[in-house]
Amino acid sequence: MKNYIVFDLEWNQSAHGKEDSVEDFPFEIIEIGAIKLDSELSLADEFHRLIRPQVYTQMHYAISEVTHMDMGELRSQGEDFVHAAKGFVDWCEEDSIYCIWGSMDLTELQRNMKYYGIENPFPKPLFYYDVQKLYALFYKDGVKPSLDVAVEELGLLEERPFHRALDDAYYTGKVFKKMMEEIGPDHLLVYQSIDYYRIPKNKDEEIQMVFPDYSKYVSRIFPSKEDAMKERLVTEMKCYKCGRMLRKKIRWFTPNQKIYYGLAICPEHGYLKCKVRMKRVDDTKVYAVKTLKLTDEEGAMQIASRKEEVKKKRALRSREKKNKQKQ
Repeated sequence: MKNYIVFDLEWNQSAHGKEDSVEDFPFEIIEIGAIKLDSELSLADEFHRLIRPQVYTQMHYAISEVTHMDMGELRSQGEDFVHAAKGFVDWCEEDSIYCIWGSMDLTELQRNMKYYGIENPFPKPLFYYDVQKLYALFYKDGVKPSLDVAVEELGLLEERPFHRALDDAYYTGKVFKKMMEEIGPDHLLVYQSIDYYRIPKNKDEEIQMVFPDYSKYVSRIFPSKEDAMKERLVTEMKCYKCGRMLRKKIRWFTPNQKIYYGLAICPEHGYLKCKVRMKRVDDTKVYAVKTLKLTDEEGAMQIASRKEEVKKKRALRSREKKNKQKQ
C-alpha cells in the first residue's frame, strides 16, 4: 500500500528585499520536515534536515521572527541542500502520496532542485493533497485558514510549537487524519490538487479533471492571452455532469484581462458558471486554468451583474478618454 508523505518547508529570502533576490530563486529552503503515514494513517516515520544556506546567507528578519532560527544554527548543524533533498526523495519512496498545507512548498522544493541541478524526481502531472484547501472546502465554506487555526478548531493542539518544518508537518498530518475519519476517504480523496510548477508542454499533456461539484482544465502555454482565448478547449463550455456541449448564455468577458467569466445553461442540470484564470509564464506568455461549476439562479444573476458592471466601467473610461482628447 502507498504511504502518505506529509511535509513542510521553511525558507529564507533576501534580507534586502526583492531587488536583491536571485532571478527565479526568491526563496532558499533552510529546513525540511516530514512525517510518513501508512495506509492506516498511523505514523510510520519522520524526516528532518536543517540546510546550510549558500545564496541568502543573512536571515530575513521576518523569517527569524516566525521560526526563531538563526544563521549560526544553520551553519553549524545544516547540511548542503543537494544532500538533504536527495535524502528526502529517497526516504519518501516511489509512488508516495504527497500532502502539504497550501501549494507553495511543492513549488519551492522543485524550484530549489532546479537551481541546484537536481533532476526533478516527481511524476508529471504531479497530483497531491492540499490539506488547507480540503479543510476550507469541507469546514470553512472555501475560506482558507492558517494551520494553527485549523488545529485549534479540530481540538488537535499539543505542546508542540508551530512554524518549524517537522512540527507543521506533524500538525498537518493530524488535520489530514482527522478529516479522513470525519469525512471519509471516498469523499475526501477525490479532491486532488494539481501542481502547476511544470506546465503542460503540448496539447497531449493538458490536464482535464472532473470532481463531484466542478471540473478543471489546465492548458499548455500560449504566446498571449488573446491566443489562449482563441483555443477551443479554453473557451468551450461543457457540462461535467452529462458531457453535453452547452450554449453560452453569457459570452466570455473580463474585468481585468486576468480572469474571464462566462455563463452557460445545461437543459438537464441548469446553469454553469465558467471561469478562466490566466497565469503568467513571463511578460507575454500565459497558460489558462478553467473551472466550470453548476450554480443556481442567484449565481447566474451575479455573473450577469458582473458583466454589466464591466460594461459600465468601460463606457465611463471611453467617455473620459474622449473628453480628454477634446481638451
